Amino acid sequence: MLPLNARNLSSLPAGLPVPAYDRGALRTGIVHFGVGGFHRAHEAMYLDRLMSAGKALDWAICGVGVMPADRRMRDVLAAQDGLYTLVVKAPGGTLEPRIVGAITEYLYAPDDPEAVIEKMASAGVRIVSLTVTEGGYNFSAVTGEFLADNPDVRHDLRPGAVPRTTFALITEALARRRARGLPPFTIMSCDNIQGNGDAARRSFVAFATLRDPELGSWVDGNVAFPNSMVDRITPVTTDDDREEVRSRFGVDDAWPVVCEPFTQWVLEDAFPLGRPPFEDAGVQVVADVEPYELMKLRLLNAGHQALCYFGYLSGYRLVHDAAQDPLFADFLLAYMAREAAPTLAPVPGIDLDEYQHQLIDRFSNAQVRDTVARLCAESSDRIPKWLLPVIRHNLRTGGEILRATAVVASWARYAEGVDEQGRPIEVVDNLREPLMEAARRQREDPLAFLANRDVFGDLIDDERFVSAYRSVLSSLHTKGARATLEDLAAAS
Repeated sequence: MLPLNARNLSSLPAGLPVPAYDRGALRTGIVHFGVGGFHRAHEAMYLDRLMSAGKALDWAICGVGVMPADRRMRDVLAAQDGLYTLVVKAPGGTLEPRIVGAITEYLYAPDDPEAVIEKMASAGVRIVSLTVTEGGYNFSAVTGEFLADNPDVRHDLRPGAVPRTTFALITEALARRRARGLPPFTIMSCDNIQGNGDAARRSFVAFATLRDPELGSWVDGNVAFPNSMVDRITPVTTDDDREEVRSRFGVDDAWPVVCEPFTQWVLEDAFPLGRPPFEDAGVQVVADVEPYELMKLRLLNAGHQALCYFGYLSGYRLVHDAAQDPLFADFLLAYMAREAAPTLAPVPGIDLDEYQHQLIDRFSNAQVRDTVARLCAESSDRIPKWLLPVIRHNLRTGGEILRATAVVASWARYAEGVDEQGRPIEVVDNLREPLMEAARRQREDPLAFLANRDVFGDLIDDERFVSAYRSVLSSLHTKGARATLEDLAAAS
């Protein structure tokens, strides 16, 4: 069994696609923060496609890790020379592997923040991209304001502080480029946030302004922040995935990536220093991303939330099992068709009805084996950005809210930390403690969970929403998740 690394590429089993380009001749053009499964199944994959066609050879990726959990990625990519196996899993069971070589370097910021800053400050780097999760932009979900009292932000604003945050690292690199007469790189967000480029602009301008108002004004006026919509279901890599790569393809890869066949990237064309020819790899480069991103956030991402809490409480642990259950599929389709889709403007080139049914097929792909628990994680970052805008829109316009409200109630029930069989639920959330404390009081105080205005804003003041929420939460407590879905279906 051959370990995956540059020395062994030519010795890997025949039939396993490997980079056909000379990786030694690649030049770094992109620094990427947040090298996880999604980045490696998406942006890095698109660049690998281009490089395989002899293009974008000066746009190789230098990955950067900031969080303690990134140490493992540092070690794996160092041992594997940045290489990894990407396995596309089709619904019929077909596996399509390839070795991706677009990442040529990885820096772990706590090891050497100066190296990370100088890499971005170098003239060859023209894009800094981000997949730092919805919570990584450090702004209030309710007010949109940058959270200046974040302890790491406060630390990084002290004179002479060793940077801890992405904000400090990138801002310092921009300041050095400005001082050296180099134009600023483009900051390209690839996270699931409405207006992700606009969100990145708000956060980085806010941090730079706190550091130096003149620098903040310069960042706002000179740095490009293109919006984008990204889409590919990429579950967490498991030991079974590693074993499958070893047994099926004859390669020992410590961190392969598995994903579904579907992939989409819609990108605003705003790159003053140039960009790879992404459109040649299948990226939709457009003038206005918003219709596409709202479609994805309110149908796919919020649709995941519509499945996951009810699914977990009903005993499902894999997404495809829940999506293949007609009761759950019908609930999800009703949410999308009757509550989410009416909030959307027409999306150029997209049949929204077809897209909704395609989502059910994608969620039902048993080969991907995405976990319900993954979808339930970090809900306080996700629900306010993906689902609550649907509720607020329909409250304003008189549209239907019952199913989206039921999703919020199912999250509240899930956050109690115990399933319907009395087994503990491992709630993963930045606000885990206050959310769980409130959820455990809601049998006596049904609105305890909603009272968190940092998450829900003023929804607790809306009688129509509160009435629907209380009704569903009561049903979840007295009848359980499945019976509640059955009642919702009957009410439709």
